[in-house]
Amino acid sequence: MRRYQLTIGDKTFEIEVLSLRGEQAQVLVNGRTYDVNFRPLAPGAAAPVAPQPAPSRPSMPSRPVAPPRPAAPVMPPLDKPAGALEPGAVTAPMPGSILDVLVQEGDRVEVGATVVKLEAMKMENDLQTLIAGVVQEVRVKKGDNVSVGDVLVVVAAE
Repeated sequence: MRRYQLTIGDKTFEIEVLSLRGEQAQVLVNGRTYDVNFRPLAPGAAAPVAPQPAPSRPSMPSRPVAPPRPAAPVMPPLDKPAGALEPGAVTAPMPGSILDVLVQEGDRVEVGATVVKLEAMKMENDLQTLIAGVVQEVRVKKGDNVSVGDVLVVVAAE
């Protein structure tokens, strides 16, 4: 029947119309056969083609298979689990840059208080303490680059 080259964005597809029956067609797209439904957008926009007998190829599913999802990024292993470093340690969950340190040594903090803002992958992340207490150590400053598992702030329980 008819062959077309269709470009969407930066992807090009070779399309061959194998058969037409009313508003149904069997098409070959980059080597895969699909059964599709269509209809003209405006009267007379597409002239109907006389139906042709279907080829003797086995029919494929009527919709394309979704492309595989990319694998989730693998984080490098830590020498020790982050929680095992120190009970009140606030650690970097991912590599990034310190945007702001919101506490100083001696400050009292509650559970869930944001102590550091970390920029990673162009996103701002609020890093919070898991315990209430007094800030014992601040190990980073604005602009520092950190790696996964680096201890940023240590809070001592009261």
